[in-house]
Amino acid sequence: MVPLVSPVPLRIRIDAVDLPGRTRPAPADGSTPAYGNIHVAVQRRDRPAELLDPQPGDAASATWTLECTASASETGTNVKGPYVQDRLGRRFIYLSWGTVDEAGVFSMFRRAKLMLDAVPAGVLDAAARDGLLVGRLGLTDACGGPLCARVEPPRITWTAGQPDKARPAG
Repeated sequence: MVPLVSPVPLRIRIDAVDLPGRTRPAPADGSTPAYGNIHVAVQRRDRPAELLDPQPGDAASATWTLECTASASETGTNVKGPYVQDRLGRRFIYLSWGTVDEAGVFSMFRRAKLMLDAVPAGVLDAAARDGLLVGRLGLTDACGGPLCARVEPPRITWTAGQPDKARPAG
């Protein structure tokens, strides 16, 4: 573990590819409805309606950068920030899937949890030291729909790096 005396700045960048498209037909069994004008965004902690940079479901790729802090704890490196969820001691980032109506209102229908406690300890320690944690993942599930539920390696690949000054922070 990196010895962190006080919280240090950390950026988390999520690089997503393989988005599922803007529409999702209802399955033949009728278990879920059809969805149109699908978008995906990062959800702010405890504010489900506050979304960071919604991206259309048919985009070639999507990237979000989150300003966070990292600090040492008894269990390892602890990450906090406005977009880092904390439920029952488990930290994660929500990617919210929703439809956008004619008025621009986002209605969430599904979420993916990017589990931060599944980041390998060495990678998280290096990210805290170097200032950047990058998660790379595809956003289409095995059935061709929007990825949902808990997302852990190997579904997501986490790496550490140096923040790129040219990239805007979100």
